[in-house]
Amino acid sequence: FTTAETMLNARTAKKWIIDGLAAKGDTDAGTITSKHVIAVSTAIDKCVDFGIDEANIFGFWNWVGGRFSVCSAVGVVPLSLQYSYDAMSSFLDGAHNIDEHFFNAPLRENIPVILGLLGVWNSTFLGYETRALLPYSQALKRLPAHIQQVDMESNGKRVDIEGNPLPFQAGEINFGEPGTNGQHSFYQLMHQGRVVPADFIGFMESQAPVSLDGEPVSNHDELMSNFFAQPDALALGKTLNEVAQEGVPEELRSHKVFLGNRPSSSMLMTRLDAFAIGQLLAIYEHRTAVQGFIWGVNSFDQWGVELGKVLAKQVRAQLSSSRKSGAHVQGFNSSTSALLEAYLAHGK
Repeated sequence: FTTAETMLNARTAKKWIIDGLAAKGDTDAGTITSKHVIAVSTAIDKCVDFGIDEANIFGFWNWVGGRFSVCSAVGVVPLSLQYSYDAMSSFLDGAHNIDEHFFNAPLRENIPVILGLLGVWNSTFLGYETRALLPYSQALKRLPAHIQQVDMESNGKRVDIEGNPLPFQAGEINFGEPGTNGQHSFYQLMHQGRVVPADFIGFMESQAPVSLDGEPVSNHDELMSNFFAQPDALALGKTLNEVAQEGVPEELRSHKVFLGNRPSSSMLMTRLDAFAIGQLLAIYEHRTAVQGFIWGVNSFDQWGVELGKVLAKQVRAQLSSSRKSGAHVQGFNSSTSALLEAYLAHGK
């Protein structure tokens, strides 16, 4: 109840439902809001002022950051409405399973610790600034984007927890795509261009198994063939001698050399279900925290986000005054002023 964009969306949705029910004869806006709108917030008074019944407010701990909030009411309430609470209970069980693993497993067997150490080694010591997350499942197409927020909004810092400038760069640029989508877009760069440490995620069972008569393998085995092959190709590459032995013309040989020695990890899970999703998110949340601990940064603040919000308030005030009273654009740098003037001149 403090983010301007979120509240504008909330007021827009509230007006939509009030107008819609008013057209059907229900004109009591207060009753409509109290019966049809719920909130997930720690700001009880602001929820009540908005018209929400106090019994319909789901609270959560006020220290929960947005990118770590999926296991709190912030995530579980809307996801339960979409997928059922049974599914979300299984999801929470999966996350708890990894919490227990992270807290209790020996360091040599601790998945988030190992991944975090590899992340620090690859980025801080070897200087690789990016990292790819490559799930071999179309159902996980948005996982890389989620982990972008979990990781980049947490460890993208220039000072340590005491406020001292870091003598190294913290955080990595995270990106990714599911399976063969990535193979046909950025894997070329990974194999023969820049070194990009990669996390491969695969599953032993298909969510929708398909096998055609006469085909050598099932559709899932075809997909997983790439899951097993790509890390090998990144690690081992192909030498000039191997290319020559394949009979490649001399003028093309250098183009088909792969240097190899490109780091990756492979995570092979049994099946993709709600429990496994909980495990995956917890693994990457804990990995982010591990790297933050090692770098000595606070992974749980996000002052870089706050600066943008502050500047957006100034722009919002300018847009309001210009739209309503024709006020001239002022107080911005020349580039932003020119952009704002062009935006306002369009008139829509």
